Amino acid sequence: MPKLGMEPIRRDALVKATIAEIGATGTLDVSVAQIARRAGMSSALAHHYFGGKEDMLLAAMRHTMGVYAAEVRGALAMVQGPDQRVQAIVRASFSPRNFRADTVAAWMNFYVLARRAPQAQRLLTIYQRRLRANLTHALRPLIGQRAASAADRIAALIDGVYLQQSLGRDAPDGAQATAQVLGYLDLELERAHP
Repeated sequence: MPKLGMEPIRRDALVKATIAEIGATGTLDVSVAQIARRAGMSSALAHHYFGGKEDMLLAAMRHTMGVYAAEVRGALAMVQGPDQRVQAIVRASFSPRNFRADTVAAWMNFYVLARRAPQAQRLLTIYQRRLRANLTHALRPLIGQRAASAADRIAALIDGVYLQQSLGRDAPDGAQATAQVLGYLDLELERAHP
């Protein structure tokens, strides 16, 4: 079995340290030195693996989106029927791995980064399109032509709950967040089938 080199281990440590540091400070105004210190290495080594802070932020963004995508795929694999598919997507959005204080802070700061970094904008656009496509696909058998607009509203609610959480001081409550968004889904379904 081939030996795992130090590069992937250190890169992973730096990505996780980036997310943790953004979560601790609540801002993108963290230095490579702060991130490297949190990862237990020198800033020179951090620069060696990523080149600069923006590259670290983009890697952290990819990592966070990858975790989210894996949660959604896993949740969708275990359900049957369109109503369960929508619920699975919403639940994955607020799962313990995705709806933690540091991850919420990272997501909010990724939105800020996307305003000035084209690569971050591209990643965020991919995430938004996938979320809306998954929701639209699941909603279409339930509410027909209104599926795309309802998907937009549900996606906006998910983002809104993250925004509210980023402004609050309480620990993230995934169950409450899920209930909020699924409550709106119930309204959409009632409207479709009065």
